[in-house]
Amino acid sequence: MIADLHIHSIFSDGSLSVEDIVFYAKRMGLDAIAITDHDTMAGVRPAAEAGKKAGLRVIPGAEITTRDSGTGRPVHLLCYYPARPDILGKFLDVTLKNRTAQKRAMIRKVRKLYPVTAEHIERYSRRSQSIYESHIMQALADLGYTNAAIGPLMDRLLSSKGTCYVPSKYPDVSEALDKIREAGGVAVMAHPGQFDSIGLLERLAREGRIQGAEYNHPRNTPDARSEIVRIANRYGLPDRGNGFSRPVFENAQPHRHLHLPRVGPGTADAARGKTINPRERLRR
Repeated sequence: MIADLHIHSIFSDGSLSVEDIVFYAKRMGLDAIAITDHDTMAGVRPAAEAGKKAGLRVIPGAEITTRDSGTGRPVHLLCYYPARPDILGKFLDVTLKNRTAQKRAMIRKVRKLYPVTAEHIERYSRRSQSIYESHIMQALADLGYTNAAIGPLMDRLLSSKGTCYVPSKYPDVSEALDKIREAGGVAVMAHPGQFDSIGLLERLAREGRIQGAEYNHPRNTPDARSEIVRIANRYGLPDRGNGFSRPVFENAQPHRHLHLPRVGPGTADAARGKTINPRERLRR
């Protein structure tokens, strides 16, 4: 089975509709995908409908933006198969509201430096559940100020150290994990190396609060990947409720190396995953 379990669509900061994502997933020979938009599950239902027509398995999910209160650093969590998506949705709506207010404040700063209009930016954000950095940068790219929407100019303007950055409020990682558990979902830490969260990953794995971690992400350094494997081997959680037998999602571009959980919709029961090779199908 070949799968990509970390995909963003136009419902957050992606550039493709879920219908286009399903189309290209089938064209690339994928057997399954997960729609994991930032802080929303709005794309899951239409993706599932498109997947049913195309014969593609669509796994419900979301990427949840949180903060580690101990370090102040961001932590992104992937939630899969929430049995009660309504519980998760209400929780995520607060983040979406805060993000929209934050980005509008950032847009006001950007407009002092560039002749871009709010209406131009909204052409990109109008189908999204909030406003994201990519929407601002796509408008600036249209005006010729950059040829890479996600690149150095975005870092200079919109990163946490950028000249137009405005802080926002995000839930604590522990609160988000509690909500994932309440919703009956599977919790996975996204790209732990990006925000230097290896220590946090180990603590959460030791406590049995996390069931997986993204491994082969471009922003996971070789050292971070080694640590993720070590943690996965040490805290396999094979018999602890919501755990995978080996809680590592091996995630690489352009397709994703993953331990795909063998769980069905609405359940987060323990599951044993098989490594998915992006180059060849594995016989099950």
